[in-house]
Amino acid sequence: MEENLEEKEVFKQMEEKMGKSLEATRQQLSNLRTNRPSPHTLENVKVECYGSLVPLKQLASISNPSPRLLVVQPWDISTIEEIKKAILKANLGFSPESDKKLIRITVPQLDAERREEIIKLAHQITEQGRISIRSERREANERLENLEKEKKIGEDDRIKGKERVQGITDKYIEQIDEALKKKEAEIREV
Repeated sequence: MEENLEEKEVFKQMEEKMGKSLEATRQQLSNLRTNRPSPHTLENVKVECYGSLVPLKQLASISNPSPRLLVVQPWDISTIEEIKKAILKANLGFSPESDKKLIRITVPQLDAERREEIIKLAHQITEQGRISIRSERREANERLENLEKEKKIGEDDRIKGKERVQGITDKYIEQIDEALKKKEAEIREV
């Protein structure tokens, strides 16, 4: 039997929400520091500027000209001091130095203890992502049960639907685990 519209909607909404959870998890992981400095590490640092908090990427270009160096070049040089304060306040372990035109950050090598702390944080982030995805699974299963109670789908359709929900859930959990594995390898890289 073909899926009815409400059943299709359950899967569509579930996939959309799981996709958002996956992307949010990947975004949070990309902000974690590794031994290889990346401009992404600084992009979302909030700078108090022009009367509000503004992401650094909206105030400056961020580049990685050499393996241990990040360069922040503000478009408005009057914001240099606020940017330096924001980088220090972000607690990334960076010591920004500036001349009058740009900010240089020499990125220190992570020690083993700090790498393990960052890996723990990565595990916490991915567990939150998994929890979010499992929550979407539970919600989709409840909606399938309600469709059966309302006689919009049969018992067989509900059972097949729950199997499909689990398959989709497994796919997203696997992608989160893969993102964690990749990030952990980057963090451990010396």
